[in-house]
Amino acid sequence: MEQEFGICRVAVAPLRAGTSDKAEIASQLLFGDHVEILEKTDKWWLVRNGYDGYEGWMDYKQLGSLNHEQFVKNQDCDHLAPAQLANAVVAADGSKYFLAAGSNLPAYAGGCCYLGDEKFEISFSPKLIKSNTSVDELVDTALFFQNAPYLWGGRTVFGVDCSGFVQNVFKLNGIKLFRDAWQQAEQGTVVDFLPEVKTGDLAFFDNAEGRITHVGMMLNSGEIIHASGKVRIDPMDNQGIYNAELGRYTHNLRIVKRFI
Repeated sequence: MEQEFGICRVAVAPLRAGTSDKAEIASQLLFGDHVEILEKTDKWWLVRNGYDGYEGWMDYKQLGSLNHEQFVKNQDCDHLAPAQLANAVVAADGSKYFLAAGSNLPAYAGGCCYLGDEKFEISFSPKLIKSNTSVDELVDTALFFQNAPYLWGGRTVFGVDCSGFVQNVFKLNGIKLFRDAWQQAEQGTVVDFLPEVKTGDLAFFDNAEGRITHVGMMLNSGEIIHASGKVRIDPMDNQGIYNAELGRYTHNLRIVKRFI
């Protein structure tokens, strides 16, 4: 198959584990996410997200087309929909798309962005990604997602999983993370002791088999914000996360990593 590329043309598109509307949602594409097309069937296309390399099947009608040059340029997209709800773009026919925080605004210029050759007028102030970020900005972004419901594979304030939560928070602050918690745990530098934890560090947790299955962002050495049922703030110590509502520890601490 000749190399082909596409771009997400809807606000949120599910990436599924198989070629069915009933298949598990493994992740989501947001507006402006660019992909490499790996395989095609009549309805479903297997794609690889250009941002994090994540693969999944999606309904091809939710994709616009890109050429190779446009795909490469999208790798350097530095304007995003900010951490707010009022993110609307207007298509050429006058219809609106309401974007999730962290959505790409490709080829942004003069108040417009472009999905390939399709132009969209932007009705908000984009978030310009900087080469450095402050801890305060990172915390503010994380708190924007507070109380968002947990959704396996989710990446938005209307449904997010643990790794999608931290990935999007860090993306909005110019730091690229992989998609799954076990992949993210291979990035960053190790923080050896909990008292040395700083705001913005990521804590990773494992299951009984030793597999990393959860991640959250430290607000300080004793509190973590993470997606579990909803995006919530819980106390944490050397053993793990303690849920006061349940009266027990819910996640076993494995490792803490630093990214800023």
